[in-house]
Amino acid sequence: MNKSELVESIQKTLGKDATKRCAEDALAAVLECIAKGVKKDGKVQLIGFGTFEVKKRAARMGRNPKTGEAMKIKASKTVGFKASSNLKGSL
Repeated sequence: MNKSELVESIQKTLGKDATKRCAEDALAAVLECIAKGVKKDGKVQLIGFGTFEVKKRAARMGRNPKTGEAMKIKASKTVGFKASSNLKGSL
């Protein structure tokens, strides 16, 4: 499912009075709030769905795929998602 299909699904769930623009705005608001929450608190937990959490990657050695030369990869942060048991059970 891509973003436009998700917007259509949200629109159908909201009912016939909801417009596509309304569904798109709702999705954008949820995604923006999740991003702000992860940035501020490091974790956003949605009971019954899952948890978005900042994860740290340590510095490591890697290889340049083009030349095969060894190179150092800097430490970084990323966002991980862990599905809840309810979501896993519904699959």
